[in-house]
Amino acid sequence: MAIIRYSSRTTLLDKTVLTHRLAGAVSYDRIAGYFRSSLFEVAGEALASVAGPVRIICNSDLDPQDLVTAAAAQAALRRSWCAGKPEDAPPAALPRYRALFEALTSKKLEVRVLPDSAFGLIHGKAGVLRYADGTATSFMGSVNESLSAWKLNYELLWEDNDPDTITWVQAEFDALWNDPRAVDLSVCPFIVQDVQRIISRTVIEPAELTTMVDPTLVAAAVAVETPVYRRDQGLWPHQKYFARLALERHRLGGGRLVLADEVGLGKTVQLAMAAMLMALDDPDGGPILVLAPKPLLQQWQDELMELLSLPSARWNGKAWVDESDLEYPSDGAKSLGKCPRRIGLVSQGLVVRGLSEAVGQLLSRQYTCVIVDEAHRARRRKVPKVDADADEVNERAEPNKLMAFLREIGPKTKSMLLATATPVQLHPVEAWDLLHILSQGNDGVLGGWTHSSPWFQASRCLDIATGDAEVPTADVRSGWEYVRDPLPSKFENPAFDRIRRSLDASDTRWQFTPESLDRLSPAIRRVQLQNGLLPEYGANFNPLLRCIVRRTRGYLEATINPATGGYFLPKV
Repeated sequence: MAIIRYSSRTTLLDKTVLTHRLAGAVSYDRIAGYFRSSLFEVAGEALASVAGPVRIICNSDLDPQDLVTAAAAQAALRRSWCAGKPEDAPPAALPRYRALFEALTSKKLEVRVLPDSAFGLIHGKAGVLRYADGTATSFMGSVNESLSAWKLNYELLWEDNDPDTITWVQAEFDALWNDPRAVDLSVCPFIVQDVQRIISRTVIEPAELTTMVDPTLVAAAVAVETPVYRRDQGLWPHQKYFARLALERHRLGGGRLVLADEVGLGKTVQLAMAAMLMALDDPDGGPILVLAPKPLLQQWQDELMELLSLPSARWNGKAWVDESDLEYPSDGAKSLGKCPRRIGLVSQGLVVRGLSEAVGQLLSRQYTCVIVDEAHRARRRKVPKVDADADEVNERAEPNKLMAFLREIGPKTKSMLLATATPVQLHPVEAWDLLHILSQGNDGVLGGWTHSSPWFQASRCLDIATGDAEVPTADVRSGWEYVRDPLPSKFENPAFDRIRRSLDASDTRWQFTPESLDRLSPAIRRVQLQNGLLPEYGANFNPLLRCIVRRTRGYLEATINPATGGYFLPKV
């Protein structure tokens, strides 16, 4: 056969050439162009007619450093895939995505991606098709394997079944395919998972959230479509951990945590993601209040929208201003209780200045979550000296206005998240003070409402947390006093799950009586409690460790994540 020349001006390339030639083929090797979701829009449909393996080599903006480790290659492919916004595919593309998913999971379709630095941009487009009778054909031209190339663009295509031409094209494909810098798509399972998610995706109106059978699926589905999740690496492991922990505690009656990460580790996005998940988990719940220094309110509002597509309103001192910078009509402080968005951002200065009408409005609501940025500003007026004795440390703190307000609003919110990079400035009791704030209206932090738990003694709590004292182990009944109030959740250790089941306790109950120890079976009492939990209880389950989350950049950059084999955080 002589060379056949095609022009999209006179020939429907997708229907006349592509469909014709793929029918009956037993293999298809293709040099395509840029790696994006569009690569598969036609591929998912037309490649189904190929009986054997289909191999596509393409290129992307992978950096050579992306190929150093499997984790880096995975992250780079994920980043490149998400940049194409595959979730924006029209409904008509879903059948092709289903075919794509089947082809990838069955291993019929293999894709490798070369970094631009290997050979520059791959402008050469070519392919080799082979048939069961031993014949073959090759083609080259301007078309790549995208919807626009085969169907919409002006393109030129040459087909040639001359053996020398086929051999030449095959050699070019093989050179690219076997290049050691080519990354196999299979190293990034996220892409196949994302294709599956897209074909299973259902758009739900806000009014329908309350009718969902499993609200946990709603939270996860929304999180995976947030801008921060779809770009770059997505949330880092330490950020995912905090969001999951906060939501887990929220579902147990209230997430009460201090986020004390070092500066620069993304506290805002962690807090915002946690708040979003809580709001989705409680679609009929109350508003979310964010208290931050006034200079940070605009930053908070911008990041909520940019990272999570979360609308919010900030109080400018006179009126609410939404994410579009639209100021709403206001009746002064009375309007504080009428936020036009579920997330309201308010300056801490409003509380510190003691504006009674404004404070009253804030305290008149029931909240799903209260978030406090720069929470170290809530403190006692007189901080003990470092060498202060136990009586001085245990002395009832005289709170400043912000601390007093947070203690008062605590019982009016299901969850409360305090953020500060400096939980301790002058004395460790400042960290305990933050836990005391969290304990207002929640039995799972320091103990129940009777305040009989030894953890409510600041000096005792701090001594155990620092290793200067221990939880009693010789007398199991004395040790039980530290475990029973609060009794940590079943998620914190399997032993707590066994103890709770032995007590027939609900997941949301935290306080138990001294006599409840007698209800434990001898085996649970001896193996799980006395021999298992008590010897290391002070080191592993003291309230500061349970309720304060702190990570440093140095630790994250030097510690291997066992799930990926890479560091928890790449070095900057």
